[in-house]
Amino acid sequence: MDASPCSSLSDSISLDERCPEFVCIDNEEVSGVETIKWRTNSLYIPDDLEIGSILYRDMFAELKAIDKAVDIDKNFTDPQFCASIAFASDAYKYLRAAEANKRPSANFMERIQKDINANMRAILVDWLVEVSEDYKLVPDTLFLTINYIDRYLSDNLMSMKYLQLLGIACMLIAAEYVEISPPDVEEFCNDNAFSRKDVLEMKTFVLHYLKFERTAPTTISFLKRFVCAAQATSEVPSAQMVCLAKYITELSLVEYSMLRYTPSLIAASAVFLAKYMLNPSKRPWDSILTYYTLYKDSDLFDCVKALHYLCCNGINSKLPALRKKYSQQKSAFSWMWKNKDTDTSTTPEYVFLQMKEQTSMESGAS
Repeated sequence: MDASPCSSLSDSISLDERCPEFVCIDNEEVSGVETIKWRTNSLYIPDDLEIGSILYRDMFAELKAIDKAVDIDKNFTDPQFCASIAFASDAYKYLRAAEANKRPSANFMERIQKDINANMRAILVDWLVEVSEDYKLVPDTLFLTINYIDRYLSDNLMSMKYLQLLGIACMLIAAEYVEISPPDVEEFCNDNAFSRKDVLEMKTFVLHYLKFERTAPTTISFLKRFVCAAQATSEVPSAQMVCLAKYITELSLVEYSMLRYTPSLIAASAVFLAKYMLNPSKRPWDSILTYYTLYKDSDLFDCVKALHYLCCNGINSKLPALRKKYSQQKSAFSWMWKNKDTDTSTTPEYVFLQMKEQTSMESGAS
């Protein structure tokens, strides 16, 4: 397949054949947020937003005695979270609150769209994965691109013939925001599928719809932090876990039904599933991960099952970009290659049942 951004999708797959300004909340709990400089100029949280008790419960009090408290922010250089545990905690709470406002509708195909469907969206996302690889774009660009596409489609009727143009415009917006050296508009118009004017016009439509607020918490935003928490106590080689968790989150981009889960929940579930796949004999969730993700293992059950299904079926997917992208990392995916038809004793459902029984026994003993 020609992966040049404007090569028509129909060359390889026929779409019709397959089916307000930055506001800082002024209170003690988020006082550190006001100093965030990285990509926060357009994040907006309304004053009346109900964040939920999960953001405020004292997770340190829930740490088990057997789990050693670990400061994952020590010597951590990611500018999004800084090197201070208090500051990083504020930043994470801020992202968790913001993700509710920057999410697409989970049913826009049924509610809004008439000429496109979930299969067409999957083909577009797979193609954008290939384009992002060709241009060596960072993962944040790809995840933001899909976020923009889904949010725009949540409120705007789109003709099938302009779906690829929307994808190009959204990738251009995301690349200009994230990349140090983003591709030029002309690079997205190199085979005359769409003109420069077409791309810029669609870009304008999308930016106006977004109110020029290009920042949005995505799954990859949360995954970076969750992986650090997982690595603090993991016996699995970190490179394998990072690679597998990234693969799982990118699989979730292709699947329309995954929009019903929040980005942070998908990221946490991807870490759970990656740890489980690489080391099925060890409990994949502990109080360190609960503390840093603000999710208990019981919160992850449905999402982990959905991701597990995608992983087991993604091996034989007719959409090749992700499989090709990670084809050099088979060592990280040995579980899937060898055990995709495994018995129920190694499924996430069985693991959750074991964890529930273990928790009940520990509660009874205490």
